[in-house]
Amino acid sequence: MQQPFDLIIIGGGSAAFAAAIRANDLQLHTLMVNGGLPLGGTCVNVGCVPSKFLIRAAESVRHTMHSSFEGVQAKGAEVDFKQIIQQKKALVADMQGRKYLDLLADLQYVTVLEGNAAFVDKDTISVNGETYKALKIAIATGATTAIPPIKGLSDIPYLTNDTLFNLEKHPDALLIVGGGYIGLEIAQLYNRLGTKITVIEAMDCVLPSESRDVTDELTKHLIAEGVEIRTATTLSRVWQEGRAIKAELASNGQRLTIQVTHVVIATGRKANTERLNLEQVGVKTGRGGHVLVNEYLETNVPSIYAIGDVNNLPQFVYTAAYEGTTAVSNAFQGINHKVDYNVLPWVIFTDPQVAGVGLDEHQAQEKGIPHEATTLPLTEVPYSIAALDTRGFIKLIRNPETDHLLGARIVAPGGSELTMELSLAIKYGIKVKELASTLHPYLTLAEGVKLAAMSFTKDIKKMSCCAG
Repeated sequence: MQQPFDLIIIGGGSAAFAAAIRANDLQLHTLMVNGGLPLGGTCVNVGCVPSKFLIRAAESVRHTMHSSFEGVQAKGAEVDFKQIIQQKKALVADMQGRKYLDLLADLQYVTVLEGNAAFVDKDTISVNGETYKALKIAIATGATTAIPPIKGLSDIPYLTNDTLFNLEKHPDALLIVGGGYIGLEIAQLYNRLGTKITVIEAMDCVLPSESRDVTDELTKHLIAEGVEIRTATTLSRVWQEGRAIKAELASNGQRLTIQVTHVVIATGRKANTERLNLEQVGVKTGRGGHVLVNEYLETNVPSIYAIGDVNNLPQFVYTAAYEGTTAVSNAFQGINHKVDYNVLPWVIFTDPQVAGVGLDEHQAQEKGIPHEATTLPLTEVPYSIAALDTRGFIKLIRNPETDHLLGARIVAPGGSELTMELSLAIKYGIKVKELASTLHPYLTLAEGVKLAAMSFTKDIKKMSCCAG
């Protein structure tokens, strides 16, 4: 048995580092055990950073090939795919160094150990044949792609976001299995870089958790760019013939075989809990192996917490970091801060982006909250009209009895930038009429929030510019 610690953190990603920094501030002797991805976890290594870099690279290619302005001739771009990936790798290494590895030198109370941890009892783990004890333990092992049981899949070199972004040879044709946010972001960016894309989704629409006006709008624009989307479709089996991969698709009783160069699995996430020996201590898990926690981030076992993508709460890097700090404060300072994600802004980085905060109409209906919605197409937003890009809409949902904003859904280029105003309006009870009466700069996308708020009571099409 090694010398006891105050805190053991199992994991080395955003949640783990946030917890370690907070623990160091409190002068808690802390052991961080990392046995999965390199330090920094999903976001910097295989998630947010590389994907958004590639999305921006693909966007720049798109802009050189398409112009809505009659006086601008889009003549295309010379694309060196290998160089794009190499620059991505350099960026990831730099971000990992500056935002994670370089921080360790200042964390004098934190010890980092590489290896896979497993519980021995509720306050003891084993790593590399040694045991370590602590007053509190935080599970922060993250999540990874859930691989479905598809016939032949294990016999081909299939890809996930963990491996796709390191492929230096330009893929000719991708079959993307899964129409969630990861699958759609990948589909559009590789399509823009010249790859033939087929997306299949088992449900009858992509982004099946969202309302159909949102999914239909995004689907329309992805198809217009050349992305092939097949909904109500599953992958029955795959096999390799030479360098090609054959895939048999099933839809409405029909079978279709297509040929691609790569298969990408994007069918959801599962928690990295298999090696933790959670049954030894009785920690409860739910769907996908995600650790169940309460509003204080505690598991059902006293002294054990779960933070970040490994738990059953929303999976975002910003929530993971928030949970890391919160869990340590709750565990050692008795703050009892409750995690509340009722006003959580989120973004899907397609183009147009899909963004949201709060409730949509269906969620309000399920909760029995009086509600009404208004949808403002970007064809009525001066900024979008001037930019000759009116793809999408801004939808607001309010309680008509109180005029309080309940939520918003946005499909718009750059629409993510609107979410914070709307988040604050919900959080602080700013009424919709106040959003409508507050001055917003003309020819900004933010003005669309004002116009959408006004559209609950006025016909925007019959108003002059800047009218209040």
